[in-house]
Amino acid sequence: MNEIRDLMIGIDFGKRYSQICYYDRKAEEARSISMKVGSSQYEAPTCLCRRMEQGDYCVGLEAEYFAREKGGIMLDDLYGISESTGPVQVAEEEKQPWELLALFLKGMLKFLGILDIVKNTKCMVITCPSLTSEQVLNFQKACKSLGFPEEKYMLLDYGESFYYYMLSQKRDTWNRNVAWYAFSPEKVVFRRMSMSSASRPVLVRIGEPAEAELSEGGESRDSDFCRFVQQTLGNELYSSIQITGIGFDPEWAKQSVKMLCYQKRKVFYGNNLFAKGACAAAVERLEKKSLKGYRYMSESLVLADVGMEMRVMGSPAYYPLIEAGSNWYDCKTRYELLLDQMEELVFTVATMDNPEKRRVAMSLPGLPNRPNKTTRLEVELSYKSPKECCITVKDLGFGEMFPSSGKVWKETAQW
Repeated sequence: MNEIRDLMIGIDFGKRYSQICYYDRKAEEARSISMKVGSSQYEAPTCLCRRMEQGDYCVGLEAEYFAREKGGIMLDDLYGISESTGPVQVAEEEKQPWELLALFLKGMLKFLGILDIVKNTKCMVITCPSLTSEQVLNFQKACKSLGFPEEKYMLLDYGESFYYYMLSQKRDTWNRNVAWYAFSPEKVVFRRMSMSSASRPVLVRIGEPAEAELSEGGESRDSDFCRFVQQTLGNELYSSIQITGIGFDPEWAKQSVKMLCYQKRKVFYGNNLFAKGACAAAVERLEKKSLKGYRYMSESLVLADVGMEMRVMGSPAYYPLIEAGSNWYDCKTRYELLLDQMEELVFTVATMDNPEKRRVAMSLPGLPNRPNKTTRLEVELSYKSPKECCITVKDLGFGEMFPSSGKVWKETAQW
């Protein structure tokens, strides 16, 4: 590989298969890493194997081999494990889901061939079909255990990876609608990426999914997909059509391909889109920053600006805490303040659809009675879903004069 420092890494953590790639700055594109030396096999089964003789774990194709030939213990539902909270029994060991995720990520990162991977990584982006609160917490713990600080990794769902991938391509492939057909052996799911060009910034949305069951193969499968293409594309104009997943094959899709290519529409098929989209997200957010005029309206977005009116350096000012437009799992802040003639916290909130600021109070029952400006509080805001913000307030006291009472107040706000 061409890069050895300031690596931008994309990892597609799929339900069945996973991939890893890095950003090649010289070529200005993401490069997929082969799972087998000298081959063009870029997908690795999303699994772990506990090697009994060696007492360690391996991933992907190697995991399948050791489970099949050497009696290793296979964990082939790693995606399901990532969504869980309880421990997993592996031989004589009991592992937490995040520990197994860390082992898998460590195994995937080895394919890059970099010795001190954390030191030489600028950003690692992990993308999944969707992100539950349990997955987010497990990935955060896994990355932390591998030594990655928060600023060196990001999490995305497939929708956001699709957005970053498309807008990193030539403009003529996304300046109108983009169709996305995601295949599995049994069905196909359609979603449309569209842009509201009249707004500033331009709002980019991926619509609700529509799906269709498909016959096993041959002409019947082709006919099923043809009908679905007619239903979903209609008379709309599309810049390009993207096909992903396992289950599509040009060998059976004779009539379907003709219909997809109607009116000279550009059609692309491949399974490295999400890993490359994860790479593109890292490059865009940390280096290029060329999409400032666009905003992806993800279902994971926090839509409220949250702040407080307070005195900063002796002068009244608005202090921003959470800014709208970020994914809920990226929205968190912690700060300290001194209460000034107040016995409650008052937050200032404005949402994207209602920019007028309103005040939301949080009471602090049992707050110790102290002289003014001698109650120091630690306030932490973190989201557990796009609409639910967890507020935790701790009494820190005021030095030796007024020791901490140990009181903690918690509240879940839906701004």
